Amino acid sequence: MPEGIKAGFPVFWREFGTGPQNALLLHCSLAHSRVWSRMASALGDVATMVAPDMPGHGQSANWDSRCDIHDQVTAIARDCLGSGGHVIGHSFGATVALRLAVENPERVHSLTLIEPVLFAAARGSDPQSLNTYLDEEATFSRALQTEDWGTAAREFMRVWGDGRAWNMLSEKEQMGFANQMPFIRDTQSTLLDDRHHLMQSGRLEGIACPTRLIRGAQTNPVIPAIHAALARRIPHAKDLVVEGAGHMVPITHPDRVADCIRPLLTAV
Repeated sequence: MPEGIKAGFPVFWREFGTGPQNALLLHCSLAHSRVWSRMASALGDVATMVAPDMPGHGQSANWDSRCDIHDQVTAIARDCLGSGGHVIGHSFGATVALRLAVENPERVHSLTLIEPVLFAAARGSDPQSLNTYLDEEATFSRALQTEDWGTAAREFMRVWGDGRAWNMLSEKEQMGFANQMPFIRDTQSTLLDDRHHLMQSGRLEGIACPTRLIRGAQTNPVIPAIHAALARRIPHAKDLVVEGAGHMVPITHPDRVADCIRPLLTAV
């Protein structure tokens, strides 16, 4: 489990598998690289995978707001990807994966987006679902703006967590999630306002590699709207649904997700 400097930032990463294909795994916010272990185990015969911890997550250095967070995470991901490979991302990590495919299409052999939280995409496919989500998340948004990190963490976990109630978490877990809320705040301009213009006309259409969008059947309703917008514009995209799963589908249903990804890795 190596660590070093990636894109100028101290990063820890894990490596999985011994297969012939190279792949990059990008975890969701408030998680870490280890959450990929079970899914990666199911793909270890076909891919050698690198999974970095994002700034402020896992064993990487704390996030210090030195620059735009999406720029920093994308630069780290690009550094880890090297000359090329398959890119797999979940939630916030999927928005970084999408950006890599938009900006460096020659390096991305296939693209797997698991529930990307690019909320700005929903404006073009189902604005009502986006408005409903924003109404439901009003307390969360106010907590971020006022730096009420405890309330923000509780509300974030209510919608995007692993299903555990906030009061079932240990005090250490609650404090850890609260300490990561500045990272979440810094992502909002990208996720809600598309600061990096991923939805700009012509950008998604330039993704040439095979693409899979994977979501849980029981996820937040805004996710299908995001998938619909992306699937309509990415040329070789397929939208796949895992029954019985929610937002944390690569963790709760790793074998099912691996089955969706395997054809991309073996087709090369």
